[in-house]
Amino acid sequence: MAAQYQPTGTTAAGISASIEAGIRDGDLLPGAPLPAVRALAADLGVSPATVASAYRTLRQRGVVETAGRGGTRIRPRPPVATTRSALRPAVPAGVLDLSAGDPDRRLLPPLPTVAPADPLGYADGGVLPELADLARARLAADGVDATALTLTNGALDGIDRLLAAHLRPGDRVGVEDPGWANLLDLVAALGLEPVPVRVDGDGPTVAGLRRALAAGIRALIVTTRAHNPTGAAVTMARAAALRDVLAGHPDLLLVEDDHAGELASVALAPLAGATWTWAFLRSVSKPYGPDLRLAVLAGDEATVARVAGRMRIGAGWVSTLLQRTVAGLWRDPATGRRIVAARDSYDRRRAALVAALAARGVPATGHTGINVWIPVPDETRAVTTLRDSGYAVAPGSLFRLASPPGVRITVTPLDDADIPGLAAAVAAAVDSPTPPAFSA
Repeated sequence: MAAQYQPTGTTAAGISASIEAGIRDGDLLPGAPLPAVRALAADLGVSPATVASAYRTLRQRGVVETAGRGGTRIRPRPPVATTRSALRPAVPAGVLDLSAGDPDRRLLPPLPTVAPADPLGYADGGVLPELADLARARLAADGVDATALTLTNGALDGIDRLLAAHLRPGDRVGVEDPGWANLLDLVAALGLEPVPVRVDGDGPTVAGLRRALAAGIRALIVTTRAHNPTGAAVTMARAAALRDVLAGHPDLLLVEDDHAGELASVALAPLAGATWTWAFLRSVSKPYGPDLRLAVLAGDEATVARVAGRMRIGAGWVSTLLQRTVAGLWRDPATGRRIVAARDSYDRRRAALVAALAARGVPATGHTGINVWIPVPDETRAVTTLRDSGYAVAPGSLFRLASPPGVRITVTPLDDADIPGLAAAVAAAVDSPTPPAFSA
C-alpha cells in the first residue's frame, strides 16, 4: 500500500468504500497490503469487528484476498474501475510485450461492412436463425450437440451467466490450476470459492478432479483446447477418464470453454453431456478479433433456457449487427483460409519457442494456442530479469492457486527472428533447478 494512503471511515461500509476509492484513484495498487485488522481498528477508533466486516465484504466481492500470514491484499485485478492505468502497468519503451495474451492483430481478418437491413424492435431481437444454423453445423462437426443454443457477449459473459444462474455466494467451483486469470477474478467477484484442479499437458488431471469433487464443488470449468496459460488440450483418453468420474456426479454444472475454436490445431475431445447440467462455449474473439463480443453457448435445454432468459431481462440479446458480421465471416472462404494461416503461424512460433527453450535446458509447455508456460523457482526474479533484458512476461501468480510458480509468454508479438534471443534471456533468468511443470 502506498505510504500516503490511509483507509478512513467509522463503519464497515465507510471503510470498504474508502478502500475502493483508493483503488479507483490509483493510491492502492494491485497486490498492496492492507493494515492488520486490529491495527486499522486502533487507528480509526472502531472495533476490530467493524474492520473485519469491511474486509469480509471486500473479499466476498473479489476486491481483496487473504494470503495467510501475508495478511489481506488488493487482488491483482479487483473488479473496481480505476481512473489510472493501475491494474496493468505500462510496458517500458523498448521492451517487447509478451504478457497480454492477445491474438496477433497482423493475422486477424478484416471485418466486413454489414449490409443494410430493416431496423428491429425490442420484440424481434434474439439469435438469428441463419447464425444458429451455421453454429450448430460447426459444433456438430466437433461432436457437440447444439440442439439447444443461445449467444452471449463473449465466453466470460457466458460463464458469468451460467454461474449466476446455478450457484450462490459461498458455493465451491472447480477451476483449473494454473488457469485463466479472468476466470479466477470472476469467481472471486461472484463470491464463489475456487477449488484448484491440477492441469497437465492433457488437461485437468483425474486425481485433481477427484479431489475437487471430494471438496464439494457444485460446478467445474474446463478449457478444452489452447488452455490459458499452459497451452494444454484435453485428449480423447483424458476426456474418457474424466467422463467416467463425472458420471458419478450427474448434478454437477459442467462448463467447457473452447475459446480458441478454429485456431486450435488438435481435434476437440468434448466432455459435453457428461453430466445432466452442462454448457459448451465457443467464442469468436481469438480467431476473428477481440472486438467481436460473441460466443455460442450450447447445452442441455434447461441450462440454455436459464441463460437466454436472463439475457432477455438484462442485456436483451447479442446485437444482430454483430451476428450478421460473424455469419458473413463464417461463410467467407477467404476468411477461413486466413484463420488456417493464423493457426499455423501460432503453432510454428509456439513450437519453435518450446524447442529453443528445451535446447537450453528450460522445460516449457505449450501444445496448442498462443501461450507458453515456463516453470520458474522465483516469479518476481524471473519477471524482473526478463524485463531488464527487454521482454515483458506475465507472472504466474495471476493464474495460480496452489500450483508451482511459473511465467506465461504469449507468442503472438514474436517474429521468428525474436525466438533465439528470447530463449537465451529466459535461460539466463531461470538459472536454478525448477520444479516440475505440473503434478497430479
